[in-house]
Amino acid sequence: MNVYRVYPSASRPTEMLFVAFNQDSGCFACGTDSGFRIYNVDPFKETFKRNFNNGIGIVEMLFRCNLLALVGGGNSPRYPPNKVMIWDDHQNRCVGELSFRSDVRAVKLRRDRVVVVLATKVYVYRFSDLKLLDQIDTQPNPRGLVALCPHPKHNVLACPGVTRGHARVELYDARKSTVVAAHESDLARLALSGDGSLLATASDKGTLIRVFDSHSGAQLREFRRGVDRALVYSIVFCPETKYLACSSDKGTVHVFNLKSEGGRVVAPNASSNRLAPYVEDHASQNNQKSHLAFLRKVVPGGLAAAYLESEWSFAQVRGVHAPTICAFGKTPNTVVSVGADGAFLVSRFADGGECERVAFHRFIKSKEEEEFDVPPWEDPRTFGPGGPLHTPPKPPEPGQPFIDPKAGTISAKPPADLPTPHERDAPSDDAPAAPPPAPPPAPPPVPDVEYPDLGASIYHEASAEPPDEEATDEEDESPQVDLGQSIYHEARAPSESGELSN
Repeated sequence: MNVYRVYPSASRPTEMLFVAFNQDSGCFACGTDSGFRIYNVDPFKETFKRNFNNGIGIVEMLFRCNLLALVGGGNSPRYPPNKVMIWDDHQNRCVGELSFRSDVRAVKLRRDRVVVVLATKVYVYRFSDLKLLDQIDTQPNPRGLVALCPHPKHNVLACPGVTRGHARVELYDARKSTVVAAHESDLARLALSGDGSLLATASDKGTLIRVFDSHSGAQLREFRRGVDRALVYSIVFCPETKYLACSSDKGTVHVFNLKSEGGRVVAPNASSNRLAPYVEDHASQNNQKSHLAFLRKVVPGGLAAAYLESEWSFAQVRGVHAPTICAFGKTPNTVVSVGADGAFLVSRFADGGECERVAFHRFIKSKEEEEFDVPPWEDPRTFGPGGPLHTPPKPPEPGQPFIDPKAGTISAKPPADLPTPHERDAPSDDAPAAPPPAPPPAPPPVPDVEYPDLGASIYHEASAEPPDEEATDEEDESPQVDLGQSIYHEARAPSESGELSN
């Protein structure tokens, strides 16, 4: 799952504070300065919206069930930023609360755990009664980096270690901890595969994506995102652990093939059946290699040789300029991008290279776009292989003319002391009559877009009938955990000595 906390920017909706996918990437949640919204990915549709008239800075879903974790945010937060509220949408109220001495950086959920990230701590609680189970010291973690495996049979957690550039993997089922020396600089992002067997990391340099075995800490693959320094927004594995995608501030979503030929592979054990699918050559969709790779035989070891051996992405989604998180869609060979500017984009990468854009929606509009709305068939951000060509024109200031960027005309009422265009351009009596002006071109037809019906919402009010059991995915069914009033209390954060405070 990917998460991105949004901060004020002129290129995004000012009310948007947070966006993240749920555990299976079938939905994504958006926190705003007035509440939160839930969207379905395929087909795209807003399934639920809750208005609080106050900001929500973190919204963590638990698959598709009625329980969410909320943290206040924005200029007028709904809840204090140092508290995690367990919200039951059936009961329309909070049924649990966790309070801390500092602001909450991130929250992760699985059916039996609640993980809370602070600046230098990670706390693990049991979901049923919010009992503290574990606490982990980390490097300063302002981004709230943490990854939690949602698989019911694999309880794996990854977070920054106490050493710069190191990641710590907690294998709770095996009662084992693994320290991974991932990078020399600070970590920027990390992600776990669906079964928790693989760990992907990126540093704040943003040039390399490395994949490790989470059990042994051995490096399996190394991918090159680019040469220039970049801020990586998200890393995600596909459910089958065949592809890896990442997004950054360079405006491109990269897709890497984990089973392609070549690449810098360090296999800890060639006879390991568990790791064989990740180091063998199976796919015909190979990642790109440097055109100068043949020089690696004559170039001595070092950075130059490492660059020549780099494995690049085999598919790219370009023109995604806003801070964006990505995930793999339910349809095979599709990647979903959700931007902080309110853009939802689905792209197909079946043949590699430039991805084909198959769907686009604007789920939240900025105030400027609401005042001066550009139809989607006129907005170059909607269609075209090159992505956004320009942003919608801003509305004119009061009393100023409006300049049409397409026709190049100026529309404004002329001052009273100036001649009108008709008087100024009127021909004299002896001048030949001017030909009639050509009629303006017809506006482009409005595309007929059919939006499929999602059916019954995955969220229900307390008085609503329960959803049809046949329509519920068995994998998404959460256990019947009655939080109720029995756990409606303020969980106390442990002191530095590990004892619960009074």
